[in-house]
Amino acid sequence: MVDCVVRDWQGEEVGQATLDLRVAKEESAAHVVHRALVMQMTNARQGTASTKTRAEVRGGGRKPWRQKGTGRARAGSNRSPLWRGGGVTFGPKPRDYNIKMNRKERRLALRTAFQSRSEDLIVVKDFADQFPRPKTKELLGAFVRWGIEPEVKVLIIVPEIEEMVYLSARNIPTVKLIGASSLNVYDLLNADKIVTTDTALAKLQEVYSD
Repeated sequence: MVDCVVRDWQGEEVGQATLDLRVAKEESAAHVVHRALVMQMTNARQGTASTKTRAEVRGGGRKPWRQKGTGRARAGSNRSPLWRGGGVTFGPKPRDYNIKMNRKERRLALRTAFQSRSEDLIVVKDFADQFPRPKTKELLGAFVRWGIEPEVKVLIIVPEIEEMVYLSARNIPTVKLIGASSLNVYDLLNADKIVTTDTALAKLQEVYSD
């Protein structure tokens, strides 16, 4: 169980929130999280890379020169992998890189990764109403008030992605905005600081409490 300070839009302390998730045992935590991370990154691969073998390359039907008497090496096709414009030996072919992981194990890895970042977690009150129109400068000012240094990678977790908040955050290259339902291990581990609203935190604990 971890107690977190809740801050308002101005950066003032306005309450407390508790982060209490069932996580993996210490001796197996790193292994579980690593498996989930590898699964996510591997499953993101398209697997569409493809090269042609000598049988698939167009042309090469005529023997380049006669078998004997030229002094050159024997050649039966100018589409051999040894020739420029020829086929590729052992090149990539379309394949499925997906690997599987049990649902319970995936959720355990996500809870473990989230709670392991508690020192970098900043809990704030819902701030969607602070953006009647898109304003990137206002969001950057809030980061300063919340104690986030410039140029650090920030992951913002909100209950639902509001259009004005999204438009305010999208031009900041070091900021990623996701909904609570889209939480994943890679984004949790990749960020330097994690900002979540109190309602998003409550939603996460409700969804991932088992």
